[in-house]
Amino acid sequence: MTGPDTLHPRLPSPLQELSDPRFARHGLRLLLKRDDLIHPEIVGNKWRKLAPNLTAAAGRTVVTFGGAHSNHLRATAAAGRLLGLPTVGVVRGQELADRPLNPSLTRCAADGMRLHFVDRSTYRDKTDPATLARVLRDADAEDAYVVPEGGSNALAVRGCRALGEELAGRAEVVAVACGTGGTLAGLAAGLAPDQRALGVPVLKGGFLTAATESLQHRAFGARRGDWSLDDRFHFGGYARTTPELDAFAEDFEHRHGVPVERLYVAKLLYGLVALAEEGAFARGATVAAVVTGRPYP
Repeated sequence: MTGPDTLHPRLPSPLQELSDPRFARHGLRLLLKRDDLIHPEIVGNKWRKLAPNLTAAAGRTVVTFGGAHSNHLRATAAAGRLLGLPTVGVVRGQELADRPLNPSLTRCAADGMRLHFVDRSTYRDKTDPATLARVLRDADAEDAYVVPEGGSNALAVRGCRALGEELAGRAEVVAVACGTGGTLAGLAAGLAPDQRALGVPVLKGGFLTAATESLQHRAFGARRGDWSLDDRFHFGGYARTTPELDAFAEDFEHRHGVPVERLYVAKLLYGLVALAEEGAFARGATVAAVVTGRPYP
């Protein structure tokens, strides 16, 4: 197996300034941190979180977890194909095993990922040691290297710290869409003391503050950086969208020529426009939005 560095990631990722009247009229500059351009198949924050874990796997089979629409599963499967690394995806929903695969899972299988479906109760308990051991045994992967759902563990958080370091001094506020909290945890730790990170959760539940704090404690031993979350822009939950959000994303693409991924990035950008209108950012501030992914075909 070759290491992730042989795949020639584009790092640091580009920083792009946009001219957008919805920000300019409030005296704000808008920057996009184009992590979607790091690698054509292991996109955005998936690269930053997966690369250190793939190195740690040292050629072993990688087992990871996700739902039927998981971008993380797709990125892990692509990395496995590119690096010659066996992968197993534990998928939430035993009922899916008897149905045709959706486009996301079809892509995973085409990239060589072996899919193992589990019932939702087992999936909820996947971090319990006994449950995890049973899942690995049933998947014939007892000696595998385990990457958690969304790729968020201490290694991943430390990998995402470089994102904050690349943005140090470039913006007063750096915003990122959040699923499991790992990217926000690392980003906030890498920013300069006079910068703050803003997380926009794409799931309902209000659990990400505790999850992000826990990840920072595991990665750095304490809470790090100035960060907060705004839970208002999930549009009904993970993988949920609305006609309003779709129209917003299409308009943003038309205005700026930037492809807008719907599950995360669209919600982040919508939230930033709303916050600008609310006067949440000081006049004269620069706001950077991290583009963590791009639309999959």
